[in-house]
Amino acid sequence: MQEFLYFKTMTDYIIVGLGLAGVAFCEQLQQKGKSFIVINQNESASVVSAGLYNPVITKRYTLAWQADIQIQSAIPFYQELEKKLDVNLLYPLPVYRLFHSVAEQNQWFEASDKPQLQKYLSDKLITNPFYQVNAPLGFGEIRLSGRMDVKSLVKSYKEFLKTENLIIEEEFNFDALQVSEQIQYKNYFAKKIVFAEGFGIKQNPFFNQLPLVGNKGELLLLHVPDWNVNAIIKSDIFIVPIQNHFYLIGTTYDFDDKTTLPTETAKKQLLSTFKDIYSGDFEVVEHTAGIRPTVIDRRPLIGVHPRFTNIAVLNGLGTRGVMLAPYLAKMLFSFLEEQIPIHPEADIKRFKKIEW
Repeated sequence: MQEFLYFKTMTDYIIVGLGLAGVAFCEQLQQKGKSFIVINQNESASVVSAGLYNPVITKRYTLAWQADIQIQSAIPFYQELEKKLDVNLLYPLPVYRLFHSVAEQNQWFEASDKPQLQKYLSDKLITNPFYQVNAPLGFGEIRLSGRMDVKSLVKSYKEFLKTENLIIEEEFNFDALQVSEQIQYKNYFAKKIVFAEGFGIKQNPFFNQLPLVGNKGELLLLHVPDWNVNAIIKSDIFIVPIQNHFYLIGTTYDFDDKTTLPTETAKKQLLSTFKDIYSGDFEVVEHTAGIRPTVIDRRPLIGVHPRFTNIAVLNGLGTRGVMLAPYLAKMLFSFLEEQIPIHPEADIKRFKKIEW
């Protein structure tokens, strides 16, 4: 009779998903000497994001939630990843908020006087420095902002995990998951499992009750040969310089369409707004779309399942994943390993009416 050997692999954590949240949690585990394996197949919405980081909400000129602590942890985190992966990821750039009215200017200068905003908002009006840009009322400058190359990060990190034999590229099969005092997934045994699968949470039987609504965003990559902009322009859309006269423009918000297919409607909307700002020639190079993991109350989804305390979730990063991911990954790890409470506005316990 032929004998079959069954190999059992022990690890501290299984991580499902490799977007910004998954990468950040992997790094937290590595820093703390914890073993893990990643299960990932589907492309994350992270890789079709513009990767902006900006501590200020430009509609209301207010600080984003926990912005100070997020920016303080995010910048060093990505700088260390650049060294580790030998890849350029961070591109610090000011955000230039284009003013449409004198009232907007006045609101800006009122905000720039507030102590909590002074280090982020310049109190000087920037007259239009850009060729063929329609901005008669000028711009306000946001500092400590920029772009992080999310696509390069996820690609490089995946390659790193492959070299370390720390990733299984397959769709997660919930039928193969067994939960008791230990987690078992196929021949992997772990102390805990963390789900960081973004909008894929809607197919997750443990956490699909959470009010993650998701919204679709679409981006265009343009080649603008006569333009050389060294700032992110924010109007009704954002315009992000990449390199060699290429620019990302976005974004749209659609709460009904949950597909990742680019649409002609969004393309026309983005181009129409872009043409109101820029009057020169350009070419559309690429059109992408993704579903952002947004939550009904605009706060993240962090915590453990109320009935299975070795099953955790790290999700709901929405439109601010670059800033949120390192901060939330550390928060979840501290809770799982050191019982340090999760911020109550991020903890999934806040949804008391959910029937688990």
